[in-house]
Amino acid sequence: MRVLVWGLGYVGTVVSACLAERGHEVIGVEVSAEKVKKFNSGYSPIKEPDLDELIQQGLANGNLKAVTDGREYVAWADMSLICVGTPSSPDGSPILDYIYSVAKEIGYGMQQSDRYHVVVLRSTVFSGVARKQLLPILEEYSQKKVGEDFGLTMNPEFLRETTAVHDFYHPPLTAIGEYDARSGAMVEKLYDGIDAPIYHIPLEDAEVLKIVNNAFHALKVGFANEIGRLCDAIDVDSHKIMELLCADTKLNISSKYLKPGFAFGGSCLPKDLRSLAFNANRLGEKLPILESVLPSNQIHIDTARLKVHDLGVRSVAVLGLSFKAGTDDLRESPIINLVHQLWQDGMKVRVCDADIQDLNTMLGSNREYLERQLPQVHWVFRTDLAEVLKECDAVILSQHRSEFTEALQQYAANKPVLDLVTWQSHGGLAEQIPAQAA
Repeated sequence: MRVLVWGLGYVGTVVSACLAERGHEVIGVEVSAEKVKKFNSGYSPIKEPDLDELIQQGLANGNLKAVTDGREYVAWADMSLICVGTPSSPDGSPILDYIYSVAKEIGYGMQQSDRYHVVVLRSTVFSGVARKQLLPILEEYSQKKVGEDFGLTMNPEFLRETTAVHDFYHPPLTAIGEYDARSGAMVEKLYDGIDAPIYHIPLEDAEVLKIVNNAFHALKVGFANEIGRLCDAIDVDSHKIMELLCADTKLNISSKYLKPGFAFGGSCLPKDLRSLAFNANRLGEKLPILESVLPSNQIHIDTARLKVHDLGVRSVAVLGLSFKAGTDDLRESPIINLVHQLWQDGMKVRVCDADIQDLNTMLGSNREYLERQLPQVHWVFRTDLAEVLKECDAVILSQHRSEFTEALQQYAANKPVLDLVTWQSHGGLAEQIPAQAA
């Protein structure tokens, strides 16, 4: 394929050289004449292992070159890869001027051509930029229509400095955010022969994916460093602790707990987080990431309350009171917090839990916690699931259980459901809710 790569910074240089090595005809477009001269002399404008050799190879076989003005080459190319920088302004907002400038150039170029051209955004941006900002510029300056005369995709990169060439050839996945299937299919051809799963997703999903990935990486580094400071303060080997933490690939280093849902609770997580933060402060250590987890958890509960009110109903059935299915342990269950808030708001609330049949048989700290945190429990708790579903205006589902799904389909099939397990709302679509426990 014939490819224009706009911007010979870190991403653009790596992508240009690697695509040329794979047999594509590539022209890098860079406004800096100095960078272009260096590139065309066979040397990378950025420091990265193996790049000089790839550039020299591409120049020698005629698959690669660099220019300062790419407008005239748009008619020649099958697609344009936008790889320009998106630096931060002082308030943290991204500067998108380079993207806008390139979009105008591509638009002018497409105006002079009848060739179908796919615009591929690779620069890191927040969700909505491709559709709401890039697309209008392309249509205005090309006088053409997206989906008919040209294509649009968002193809985030996952290249790490010092291993970028290896990462290009061995990605964990390739995400193609596409305006339409035709656009995405053309971008997929760029990666023929590269062994990695390809995901075709909406433009907005692909945009936010890269930022979420980097945020998660930053969170991991910050978490490990906070543990390092804490362990240092108590003379514990932090590397050994983290080595053992990573040895658990069932829960710790796995996809477990990484699906959006409702707030956590139970007898362990909240208590141990408080203990860790307390002891760190006692030792004079600040752990802002870990100290913010419980406040973040509370915000999630508060947000769920607002989602319930957005349903516009006056009565709700809450299915599941414990923090997870299969237990009657109610200590620090986030559902209790939510029910208490809704009751205070004046909403009629009825609660059913398949693991709790008789409140009077509850013993010890479990019962004390429930009566202390939800003193109106005897008013809201019911054992007749069918009756509760018939009388409610909407349903809050905190557990995926077969008995709940069957009852919903039978008695409340047309009522709105807020599924906290998946953090989604269903407008009378109870049959979409999984029957198995989450």
